[in-house]
Amino acid sequence: MTEPVKWIGTPEACARLGVTLRTLYRFIDEGQLPAYKMGRVIRLQAHEVDEFVARARIRPGTLEHLYPDPKPVQGRPGLEHQAAGEAAGAGPGVGTGTDFGTGPDFGTGRQPGSGTDEGEM
Repeated sequence: MTEPVKWIGTPEACARLGVTLRTLYRFIDEGQLPAYKMGRVIRLQAHEVDEFVARARIRPGTLEHLYPDPKPVQGRPGLEHQAAGEAAGAGPGVGTGTDFGTGPDFGTGRQPGSGTDEGEM
């Protein structure tokens, strides 16, 4: 004898998949996930949701295109993982918040050396 079908509603399917209702409807509309309309209610078979999850599993070794190998800096072995600014020739400290003395004085809105400070009269 066959087991009875376990039907689940869209809220439970969303919870199982960890997606929004809109994403679930997109999966259904694109034909990736079978669903059934019973009157005004959309139902899914629990085992078909589980099969969808199994089909969506990422096989190891298939995501290499998302993290290309870093290119070594010419003439400087061992510095492949430098900050992007330095690797592009911008020099150390660029963009790191360490080049003091440029920009307005904090809280005064003045450039350094553009006027007198309280103790410089």
